Amino acid sequence: MAFKFVLIAAFVAAANAGLLPAAPAFGYAAHPVAYAAAHPVAFAAAHPVAVAKAVVPEPYDPHPQYSYGYDVKDGVTGDNKSQHESRDGDVVQGQYSLVDPDGTLRTVDYTADPVHGFNAVVHKQPLGAKVVAAHAPVAYAAPVAYAPP
Repeated sequence: MAFKFVLIAAFVAAANAGLLPAAPAFGYAAHPVAYAAAHPVAFAAAHPVAVAKAVVPEPYDPHPQYSYGYDVKDGVTGDNKSQHESRDGDVVQGQYSLVDPDGTLRTVDYTADPVHGFNAVVHKQPLGAKVVAAHAPVAYAAPVAYAPP
């Protein structure tokens, strides 16, 4: 609170000493450019400049549509998964699948819309021994023995 009094007293002292120009005369009020040219420091202090940023709204699509998908089938690592999804307005439909660690293929069919929300149906299907063998642990070489010097 004391700081506010000191600050106000400093401004009053500076104004009385003539360091700050007086309020603009009537003639300057009609011509702010002339006042700004005559008293640039006082004008800048009394009229802070706000920098305006142009805000450009992103385009709005009232009926968005897309479709995408991917498939991964890696015989070396056994990674086997896929996903396909499409959207038409507020309705999204899709399916994804992956091989679980227990060797079953999990397939999930899903839909989402504003009326029914998100719904998913999960199917599990056992796979043959060929795919399960691809998920077997990878054999690594034994570590090299280290003998202290």
